Amino acid sequence: MTVSPRILIVDDEPSYAEMLSLYVRSTEAGAGAAIDTAASYDDAIRALATAPPDLAFVDYLLGARDGVALLGAVRAKGVETPIIILTGHGAEDVAVRAMKAGAADYLAKTQVSIDTLDRAIRHALALGAEERQRRQAERALRASEERFRALVEHSSDALLLVDIEGRIQYMTPSSSRHVAWKPDEVHGRSIFDILHPDDRPAVASATSDALTSPGQSTTLEVRVRQPGGSVRTMEAIVANHLDDPSVGSLVVTARDITERRRLEDQLRHAQKMEAVGELAGGVAHDFTNLLTAILGYCNLVLEDMPQDDPRRHDLEEIRAAGERATSLTNQLLAFARRQVLQPQVVDVNLLVKQLQRLLRRIVTRNVELDAVLDTDLAMVKVDPTSIEQVLVNLAVHACDTMPDGGRLTIETSDVVIGVDDGGTPDDPPPGRYVLLAVCDNGAGMDAETRARIFEPFFTTVDQSKRSGLGLATVYGIVKQNGGYVSVESEPGAGTAFKVFLPRAESVMVPRTGERSEQPEKKRGWETVLLVEDDDAVRALAREVLHRHGYAVLEARHGVDALRVAERHRDAIHMIITDLVTPRINGRDLADRLTTTRPDMKVLFLAGQTTGELPSPDVARGSAIVRKPFTPDALARKVRVLLDN
Repeated sequence: MTVSPRILIVDDEPSYAEMLSLYVRSTEAGAGAAIDTAASYDDAIRALATAPPDLAFVDYLLGARDGVALLGAVRAKGVETPIIILTGHGAEDVAVRAMKAGAADYLAKTQVSIDTLDRAIRHALALGAEERQRRQAERALRASEERFRALVEHSSDALLLVDIEGRIQYMTPSSSRHVAWKPDEVHGRSIFDILHPDDRPAVASATSDALTSPGQSTTLEVRVRQPGGSVRTMEAIVANHLDDPSVGSLVVTARDITERRRLEDQLRHAQKMEAVGELAGGVAHDFTNLLTAILGYCNLVLEDMPQDDPRRHDLEEIRAAGERATSLTNQLLAFARRQVLQPQVVDVNLLVKQLQRLLRRIVTRNVELDAVLDTDLAMVKVDPTSIEQVLVNLAVHACDTMPDGGRLTIETSDVVIGVDDGGTPDDPPPGRYVLLAVCDNGAGMDAETRARIFEPFFTTVDQSKRSGLGLATVYGIVKQNGGYVSVESEPGAGTAFKVFLPRAESVMVPRTGERSEQPEKKRGWETVLLVEDDDAVRALAREVLHRHGYAVLEARHGVDALRVAERHRDAIHMIITDLVTPRINGRDLADRLTTTRPDMKVLFLAGQTTGELPSPDVARGSAIVRKPFTPDALARKVRVLLDN
């Protein structure tokens, strides 16, 4: 269906405008056209600007101004209506001016006929349609370019165009968020100028691969050197579009993965520490049982051996070596967070003050020891002995970094960790903590050393002087006490170890036993149920108990113990059980037996723990003996418990 055109006739002679209207309606192209007229230049401007028609006939002479000027004026307003210039003069210069100004056609009034009008109308409408299509295509192209530019300029990735010689030809403004360089700062510079020196060979190789594979892309990870000297890690994709005439460059798209790499490093660090901890804990557990038997039997032999026996010295050396091995095993258990702890509400300030005298003997004379303690410090619930061990190990480490002297400072304060704080693997989650910091002004350490400082057997000093377990022990103890430890250090700028301990929910100080654990030695007569899955440890404990007069019932695990207790009709005065036993753990076993035998005392043997310890109370009939134990320590603890 053909739509009739809308036509405007502009002429200051109304009679000619009326005649031209009749001619237009008589043509095939103008039949049914809606025709309006304008008698002046200004009326024509308003008509064309307000409701642009499909075609306009404009008289060249319009008073003081002409049709060519009108054509320029409406084009300046964005009106795209095709205009045919009419003139009573057939001057060629007028025709040239009109066509140069963008007229669709030029007609002399003396040559106007139905045929010429029909051809002119068809030609002008066709030009108008073509022009509209062209402009629509241009607008669509501009819109597409604007969308593309918006995508590129506001992309979350950096985008660079690099020529075949490696010079940066273009960089999007949004790339500054990632690389910190502004586009005008890098334009024309080599891409290698903003890369970390160690990564330049890899980038050169990737670029070479891209040059040999048009249209293909290469992915690599690089570090970008920022103007301030900091370095960001980027994942870059290099694509060869040199053969594409619209691009003619290597296209480099890069994404900042610094934070992702940091989180991945944290995860790997945590997984590594956990794996090493599991290994250390398992080894230490087995060694604890072996050392219990070695030291126990060694002490039994020494008890029976005369003081002047020449073999006594050899046995004492064996015992000394076993005790040193015990210390090493305890350190491994501390790192693995399986050390037997007895937490209580502690004033960290008081703990530091009590330990200062010992620390002054540990630190060398040329190291100045200072304590800066918060006078209004909150209480914490920790095992005080283990926290003392943390302080001693950190002080020893600090002295090792200050061989020529320096200052060692112990600080305490209450801190609040916010949601946005943190950034290292061991930073604490948001909450309220007591901060215990040990700072020195020694040699400090680089990032590589900081990353490994808590690993077992990693040490920066002479291995003949240190085992490399000191800081690993610190890490394990703090974690087992529910805290967090981090380190801040730079080469030549000293080191600060920060221990964050959660505040105690209650400030009640636990009651300590008032009765002495050093009773006079006397023989026992009571019946003791001994539960231990390690044959050597069970045999040692049985021998010790027999020597002190006790009747001993034995079981290898909890189910066996329940069976033995059920068959034994007489009283069982005490159960001695390892905390970690097969099938039923020692704590559950004790609960089940004391339900039917409420007067039974309970003594736990603890070599390691992976959970919360039972709360021992001698006055209420329970206690803990840590492995490896000596025969005398076991006998005394049994007697104390039975006599209460």
